[in-house]
Parts: sequence; C-alpha cells; structure tokens
Amino acid sequence: MTAHDIRRYTIAVPQEQLDDLRARLARTRFPDSETVPDVSQGVPLARLRALCDHWRTAYDWRRVERLLDGFGQFVACIEGLDIHFLHARSSDPDALPLLMCHGWPGSVLEFQKLIGPLTAPAAHGAPGAQAFHVIAPAMPGFGFSGKPTAPGWGLPRIADAWIELMSRLDYGTRWGMQGGDIGAGVCDAIARKKPAGLVGMHLNFAMFMTTPDEAAAATPEEKEMLRSAGHFWDRLSGYAKVQSTRPQTIGYALADSPAGLAAWIYAMFQDTGGTPGDAEATFSKDEILDEVMMYWLTNSAASSARLYWEMARAGGPAGGQPAGPISVPSGFTMLPNEHVRKSRRWIERRYASVVHFNEGTAGGHFAALEQPEILAADIRSTFGRVA
Repeated sequence: MTAHDIRRYTIAVPQEQLDDLRARLARTRFPDSETVPDVSQGVPLARLRALCDHWRTAYDWRRVERLLDGFGQFVACIEGLDIHFLHARSSDPDALPLLMCHGWPGSVLEFQKLIGPLTAPAAHGAPGAQAFHVIAPAMPGFGFSGKPTAPGWGLPRIADAWIELMSRLDYGTRWGMQGGDIGAGVCDAIARKKPAGLVGMHLNFAMFMTTPDEAAAATPEEKEMLRSAGHFWDRLSGYAKVQSTRPQTIGYALADSPAGLAAWIYAMFQDTGGTPGDAEATFSKDEILDEVMMYWLTNSAASSARLYWEMARAGGPAGGQPAGPISVPSGFTMLPNEHVRKSRRWIERRYASVVHFNEGTAGGHFAALEQPEILAADIRSTFGRVA
C-alpha cells in the first residue's frame, strides 16, 4: 500500500474504552453551582449533571458507528497524515461532487441530516433536484483523522490537502464545496487557490470582520448585526481566546475529564445554537454527545484547538492568502440566530459573484444540524445558478 492509496475504514471503538468513559463519568467531581439564575456564568450545573447522567446510563455509541458505516468511510494519507472522510455517492449519473467542510466543535457528523437529501433528492421530497456525491473529510487533528506533529497545518495547508483529496477521488474536473464555521474559512482558502474544476461554493458562515467604515455606514439591520457580534466577542468567545493562545494548556483538562469536555462543547450549542441559552430546545442530548464523543474517543481536544492557534499565528483566517475579492460563484445562508451574521452588501464586497443569498427564518450557528431542509434547498439553489 502506498501513501497515495485510499482505503476503506470502519470505526470499532474497543469496549474497554467505553467502559473507562462510564467509570470516569461515575467518578466526576462537579464544582459548586453557579450563583446566577441564567447562563451568564456558563453551563448550569443541573444541565451538565443531567447530560452526564444520560451519557453514562443511556447513550449508545454503537449507533453512531453504524450510522457512519452506512455513509461510507475511508482514509487517505495526505502529506503524511491519515485523513478520515465520509464518501456518500449518489446513484444519479449527473450528480455533482460536493466537498463538505466542518468546523469546531463539529465533525463529519454535522452533515448526517444532509447526506440523504443531497445524494438522493427524489427520496427526500425533491424530485428532479440536483443530486450530489458528498465528500466530508475530518480536518487534521479532528475526530478520526491524524494529528499534526509540527506547526503549519493552518487553513491554506488544509485547503491544499482537500484539493488533493478531490483529485485522488477523480473529481477534479467539476466539483463544488460547502462549509460553515472554520469550514467556511477552509472553503475561502480553497477558492483563493482557484483549483481546476471548482465551479462554486455555498457557505453558512462568513469568516471576515467588518471594517470601521462599514460600521460607520451601517443600516439599522446591520447595526443589530454589529451589536450581536459585539455581544458574542465580549461575552461568549472565551473558548476562542483560550484555544488561540494556549490550546495545549486547556487540552490537559479536556483530555482527562469527560465532564469537562462535555461542558466545553455543550457551551457552544447553548450559546450559539438557534435557541440561545437553551441548547436542548434545539438539540437532543444524543446530538450533543455525538459531537463530544468524536473528540473524547480520539483524544483530539488539544489537537483540534491548535487550529485556532494556527489561525491566530497567521494573523487571522485569511492570513497568508491572496488579498482581494473571491471570484468563485458563491451562495450564502445567514440564519437569524447566528451571532456574527453578515449583510449581503458586506458579503458582496468580498465575494465577487454572489449567486444566492438567504437569511432563513430560524436557526443559529449549527445550520446543518438545526435547519437541514433550508440548507439543502440553498445548496441546490446555489449550484443551480453556476455553470
């Protein structure tokens, strides 16, 4: 087997590892309760206790293994790292290959509700709609992909790896991509490289900061976007500051305590989901724990956090990349409870060919899990408008 081979992959976590998790959960030493009646100090003790109790007594990891196997799992060695990816092919001969890029604290599981509608639209109420082959890789240091052992795996290098993956899959003649959170930054980095065959992209997050001039000229709606973004950066972004500066330090706590890791990730669903302050009004306990398990079982809390350090070291998500507007035809979904929403006119200053823009009626940061029907329709609309 050469370094260029792609091989099938099956996740089969040893039972001893699951038993150890339950034992750790049973021995959890919780802190005292918060001193406020809301979530302003973080995840409430009662909610985390309930989550950990469910995790220990009722959660079924084997269900996730079966789910992932049903999509089709593979590993490719790229630049010395094993890259785990889902590859769900459509039976439609005209299907468009679609590279789907997750973020943090997400994983390839983010796309579980989209894969069926995208690969088999007729079976999901959309006869005649564009079908897609879905390729969803786990970023280096995330999930079941390999962990970098040296600096340098920032967004531009991940972009190169994903371009290489699409080429190895013989999809290099015509393909598209989709991304949210950091995955949107990966898509931007790929678009700036202008790889052969890339016809368009769809994003449900825009990784840029508004300028002082844009803030000064903001419309009332844009002022509300700026207020919401300010609240996020001032009150809810502590995780990003820690991971951008000391990912190794926080990694020790998250690697050793399942309850600690669950709280770190639960906070994101609580603070940035479609029902801010109440994660479980939008997500089930199992949906949240599925994502937590992708980090716990692979001991990837520290390695995934280092991507924030890499981005900060580069000067931001676009650091070290060509300047100027992105020319790839692009579609956007900006859901109303996304804290750092961007207006269409702000986006059009940075993306030269916006072919689709939808603000949606509900949902927050985790669009693929929260509003898969809206996202699937917007993806189809975007690629229906590109050559």
